[in-house]
Amino acid sequence: MLYDILKTKKSLFADGVQTVLRGQENRNRRVGFLQGNLVVNARSETRGVNARVCKNGVYGFSSMAEYSKSAADAVLKAATQNALFLHGHAPKNLAAQQSYGKGIVPVHKTIIDFEQKRLIDTCKAIDDYIVNKYPDLASRMVMYTEDSQDKILYTSDAYDGHITNPRCYIYVTMTALSKSDNAPLELYKVFGGSGSFEDHFKDITWMFPGIDELHTKLMKKTEGVHAEAGYKQVILGGLLGGMLAHEAVGHTVEADLVLGGSVAGPNLNKKVASDLVTMIDYANIKEDGTEAPLPVYLDDEGQIAKDAVLIKKGILKGYMHNRESAEKFGVKPTGNARAWEFSDEPLIRMRNTAILPGKDKLEDMIASIDDGYYLFDTNNGQADLTGEFMFGVTMGYEIKKGKLGRAILDTTVTGIAFDMLKTVDMVSDKVKWESSGFCGKKQRIPVGLGGPELRCKIMIGGR
Repeated sequence: MLYDILKTKKSLFADGVQTVLRGQENRNRRVGFLQGNLVVNARSETRGVNARVCKNGVYGFSSMAEYSKSAADAVLKAATQNALFLHGHAPKNLAAQQSYGKGIVPVHKTIIDFEQKRLIDTCKAIDDYIVNKYPDLASRMVMYTEDSQDKILYTSDAYDGHITNPRCYIYVTMTALSKSDNAPLELYKVFGGSGSFEDHFKDITWMFPGIDELHTKLMKKTEGVHAEAGYKQVILGGLLGGMLAHEAVGHTVEADLVLGGSVAGPNLNKKVASDLVTMIDYANIKEDGTEAPLPVYLDDEGQIAKDAVLIKKGILKGYMHNRESAEKFGVKPTGNARAWEFSDEPLIRMRNTAILPGKDKLEDMIASIDDGYYLFDTNNGQADLTGEFMFGVTMGYEIKKGKLGRAILDTTVTGIAFDMLKTVDMVSDKVKWESSGFCGKKQRIPVGLGGPELRCKIMIGGR
């Protein structure tokens, strides 16, 4: 955990400018076993300090790869000079951003450092379980990943705080050979979440049922068939729904991208989805009262993080904002300003984005389809600011006369998000979350995404 050396530097904040001083340390660790051999054993850390200064809507920024009092002095001076210089050449009608309160947000989670040997021993034990129970695999990999952000934040007119974002995961990847053509087929499953190593992996036996399920699905996939290409009625599993919420809708409703011309701009307060679709970017607490997968309580501008309601019963209701975009749209910031490294300025980023659950049971949704597909695992996705998307599907099943059929081989789904969401006519009553990924908008950032099963119509690829 970072030691606070920045508090006294608030006295150096210049009058008449809005200032954020941030010290930060990022730690990354990886351990990987391939076929029982240790092939990855890595650790890296970055640490530094930055200052961001705003003079009537014009920003100056400076960072230094050193976490010290002298570095804090230097970046404060440089950022202030940059802001004042740029303000002197900016339009004269720019206004200062208003304050939304001051205070202190305490540390949320403690970042704990564990010996690398514990990580290695844990991965080896998982690998032993797999090889002893499933010797039929063509290959196997067990990979531990950990990344944490530790930030100390002081502001002139917002909230101060100590922000911690630890998370860790174990990826289990299995490969088997297709029974039709001997081609390699791969599936993986992720275990873990927000918190430190011992929060999730002190006892690994809880992972074994999930590993068994992964093997079962892979064996079904070895007998899989290609999907029939075309516009089909399908059930999208929670992770595919989450990918859609993030990639195809979420980016279009980040206010900076709205200002850049995204499809969401002209659609505010218009119908963009079925009445069954409500979508929220959660800050820290979900609709069921439990903590979100990657909770954010304070953003990197010192704003209290609040939920952003994006779609409500099919109507596009709002965007995600930082302080600057909130001023332009005449609303309050939602606390979506986030930065990855100490050298990064905060951008408007998602936190935990999901479509809310409905009232339908998955078994009823399957029974309602005469000829379609149940698609639920994905390994990638992309979309643009028109809402057009393409996602990879790595696991799914045929649905024939209301019953699950054969597994299908890797395929893709494509469409335009707001058009596809209008076809949603059933929404399951349970949400599945995923939090191991990064969003890559200019800089990496950890994000959570999720959703219920959605019955909809979509274009699916074939062979």
